[in-house]
Amino acid sequence: MSRIGKQPVELPSGVSASLSGQTIEVKGPKGAMSFTATDDVTITVEDNVIKVDPRGKSKRARQQWGMSRTMVANLVHGVTETFKKELEIQGVGYRAQLQGNVLRLNLGLSHDVDFPIPDGVTVTVPKQTEIVIEGQDAQLVGQVAANIRDWRRPEPYKGKGIRYKGEFIFRKEGKKK
Repeated sequence: MSRIGKQPVELPSGVSASLSGQTIEVKGPKGAMSFTATDDVTITVEDNVIKVDPRGKSKRARQQWGMSRTMVANLVHGVTETFKKELEIQGVGYRAQLQGNVLRLNLGLSHDVDFPIPDGVTVTVPKQTEIVIEGQDAQLVGQVAANIRDWRRPEPYKGKGIRYKGEFIFRKEGKKK
């Protein structure tokens, strides 16, 4: 029994949901988003509550149950508020700057990295060592943050690189003389 899947998703005021087949569309103050569920789950909308139930007892149906409920909850959250990921840059000379729709990263490579910002995501650079990524789609925000982090992951000896804010990097001791 999915602990996540059996919880209903409440619709806050100002948010409406419509269902057509397996596609649910949620409209709110920040826009509209939709999600198409697999045939393994049943989605119902009643009174300001969205419920997701499995069709059958197969392993795939139980897997899709929790995932589909989380996707619907992310739609509701995305049309009312934005998802946000914060990155920190650590290292001497490492910095970021925003030039139009391109994020320019100086990461100690032989060249600057120009990262084009995709549609649906807002990137701000409050300081040269901080990057804030915001958007309606949780998956897209997380993917953009992961792609930026991949340019220079934090290394375990000095901790230099791009990390999520609050991320703990397990540090190793250097070579003994």
